[in-house]
Parts: sequence; structure tokens; C-alpha cells
Amino acid sequence: MDAFYASAEQAAKPSLRGKPVVVGGLGPRGVVATASYEARRFGVHSAMPMAQARRLAPNAAYLVPRFALYRSVSDQVMELLGRLSPLVEPLSLDEAFVDLEAGSTADDAASALKIGRQLREAIEAVTGLSGSVGLAGSKMLAKIASEEAKPDGMRLIEPGTERELLAPMPVRTLPGVGPATADHLRRAGMTTVNDLAEAGEAELVRLLGKAHGGSLHRMAFGYDDRPVVAERDAKSVSVEDTFDIDLHDRVRVRTEVERLADRCVQRLRAAERSGRTVVLKVRRYDFSTLTRSETLRGPTDDPAVVREAAARLLESVDTTGGVRLLGVGVTGLADFTQEDLFAQAAGERAAAGLPDGVEERPEAATESREGRARAEPGPEGAEQLAARRWPAGHDVRHDTHGHGWVQGSGVGRVTVRFEEPGSAPGRVRTFRIDDPALRPADPLPLVREPPDYSSWPASLPKSRSGAGASGTESRP
Repeated sequence: MDAFYASAEQAAKPSLRGKPVVVGGLGPRGVVATASYEARRFGVHSAMPMAQARRLAPNAAYLVPRFALYRSVSDQVMELLGRLSPLVEPLSLDEAFVDLEAGSTADDAASALKIGRQLREAIEAVTGLSGSVGLAGSKMLAKIASEEAKPDGMRLIEPGTERELLAPMPVRTLPGVGPATADHLRRAGMTTVNDLAEAGEAELVRLLGKAHGGSLHRMAFGYDDRPVVAERDAKSVSVEDTFDIDLHDRVRVRTEVERLADRCVQRLRAAERSGRTVVLKVRRYDFSTLTRSETLRGPTDDPAVVREAAARLLESVDTTGGVRLLGVGVTGLADFTQEDLFAQAAGERAAAGLPDGVEERPEAATESREGRARAEPGPEGAEQLAARRWPAGHDVRHDTHGHGWVQGSGVGRVTVRFEEPGSAPGRVRTFRIDDPALRPADPLPLVREPPDYSSWPASLPKSRSGAGASGTESRP
């Protein structure tokens, strides 16, 4: 998908179409997740510090991510891909490999290109967004083709042309070549894929080891036999937050750990999994990072158990000097829960002086945490709390004016633009942050009534031979 988060925001907000949009963390330590192509013209790109992006593009719209929207759009796209083949390997919300041979939907370049055209049309019709398609005989080449096709394009790499295509490209183009490996190769005089091919396998093995060196030598000639893997079994579920200002108050740190534990369990339950080991991550003021873990008697998805385990782990960590990042994760995943853990949670609550069998309601926990945050002294004041309650770009609904999104908040006010995905650019109004008529809302679908693709791709040609767009023609 093209500039996925930013494009989704532009589709949802008519007033932002054709304008620079930057999505990411908006605090002093925030980074850019995605920038629209309009913002990229100013030099803004993903992973850039948000403060630098603001200097480059001061008039862009800066928005907090809305992952509920992105996941819903991603699900629609993945459903379309699943109609092409049983082998779909998602890499992220906005990117996936599809094995067309396994779907018997392509047997030559012409049929592969037809599939690509129809897929792009279907994605735009269902989501209102554009995507770029790369077609090739391997995962590596399909990825390169899709990058060259961006934005809103399609590229086919014919078998037999791989060597010529790859030769002038930088070594970072190949999978497995990160900054450290690229620097190591540069010092050895290799900066392009052609340099790797001409160096020979023995030299690459000497520099990088047998597995890595041999793999890169094959890829330099366009050979990549990695299969498309339909399901990747997650090994862990985790969440973490980086704070705009270091946390010093021990009570506030524990409150944040509990909040992260609740979010982690929400993700765990959404994946219909449970976990046995709770992991706490703490990055301190000096960038030193500590991790602590506790293994329970069995797998659980009980928020009370995870909260209490994370809190116990925190007791063993020295937070003197301040905390800049906290994370809570669960590993040792399973598809079931162990019932006696509920008794374990009850016993631990009793030991803490809480009534047996009474569990704090999630909403009550949220209220109590917010109350403590308001009451405790420290760097987070009313403006920070308002920004947390009314994140820029997030959806709201007003009893009189209907659906809108937050343009910004400050000085006890929140500014809202009232518009919907299919409407004209809407009007802007300002309210008190505690206006009872204004409340957070769920994102609206980008396309109100997408076409029926239940029978798609019935009209596509069926494979008559063993080789296809993702077949084995380009393998050694």
C-alpha cells in the first residue's frame, strides 16, 4: 500500500486530500511512522524524529496513528489477496507476499499482469486507497518490483533479466543487508550488488560467514528460494511507550506499567492466545535498558495476573534518575488458559489487602489511574492530559454537529473539524475539553458501500503449467 497510514488519513479527512500529512508520535521524542507523498517533497520520511519533520514541513498536518482504522483496511486488503491464493504472507498491515502459483491463477506474464491490474482496481474500489504491485519469480524480486512501482503502479520482472536489473543497485537492496553489514561490505570495497556477484562466494563467506555470505552471493544473481509462508506463529505479544518527559515519580511509573499490562492483555485476547511468561522492559534516563521476566504456573490471559506480575517485576528495577520508556510483554504463548491462575490472582489480591473475588473493573482502573495522574505533581499537566484524551487526528462525535476529528487541543480547548470520508471539507469548531456533548468515537469506514467482490477473481485464467509469476523459473 502507498504511504498507507497517511493515505488512509487523507481518505478519511477530505480537508487533507492533496496536502502534506505526517503520522506518528507527536511528543518531543516522537518519530514519523508514515509521511504522505506531499510531505515527502519537503524531505520528511519514516523513522525521522518528529521535531525534525516539523522543521522541514511546518504547515503539514501532524496526526496520532489510528490503528483501529488501519487494521480494518488491512483486513479488507488481505481478504482480497486471500482470494488469489491460499499462500499469503503478511509482512505488516500494508504489505504481503502472494504465491500466485499456489492459487493456480497465473501461468505466464500476461495473466500475471492481468491479475495485478485487477487487484489494484479491487483494492481501490474496496478501500479507496492505492497500492503498488510487484510481480516476479521470487519474494526478493517481487519486493524490489513493488518498490520500483511506487506510487500507485505495477512492475513485472521477467525471468532472465534479474542479473542485469540488480547489478547497479546498492547492497542494501538485498534482504539481510542492514547498516552494519553494508558498512562492513563498503570497507571491503563492495557497494553495489554487482560488486557482490563479482567478489565470488568464497570472499563473501570469508567476510560474513558461511550462511550469510552464501545467501547474499545467490541473491546477487537473483536467486531467492524462500517460500511464501501463509502463517507465522507469533512468539510474543508486547506493548511499550516512550514518554515525552522522563518519569521520576515511582507511583506514576507503576501506574504506567499497569496500563501497559492491560493493553498487552487486550492484544493477547484479540489474538485468542494466552501466555506463561510476563516480561517488563525499562529504559532509563541514560538509555540503559533493563528487562525482567517472571514465569507463571501456566498460561493466562487474566489482566489482574499480568498486572500484578509486571508490578512485582518493577520492584526489582531501580528507576532513580528517571524512566524514558516502559514496556510489558507476554511470551510462551498458548491457545488455552490454566484455570488455577484465577485462584492465584485471587490469592495475590488477598495478600495485597483487596477483598477476595473482587477484581477492579477496567473502566474503574482507567478512572483511578487518570485521577492519580491529575492529582500527582509532576511534569504532566492539564495540557498533556488533554492531548492524551483528545489525540490529534482521532475521531469524535458531537451531539449536535455529528462526526469529526480532532485538529488539536490546548489551553482547555479542543478544536474539531466536522467531516466524513465521503463529505466535502467540513467546518471547524472549538469546544471546552470537558464539553459533555463531545466524546471519542470509532473511525468511519473509508468506503461506505464497496462493490461486491465475493466472486472475484472468478474470471481470471487458471494455470495450465507448473511455473507461474511466483514459480521456480528463476531459481538456480
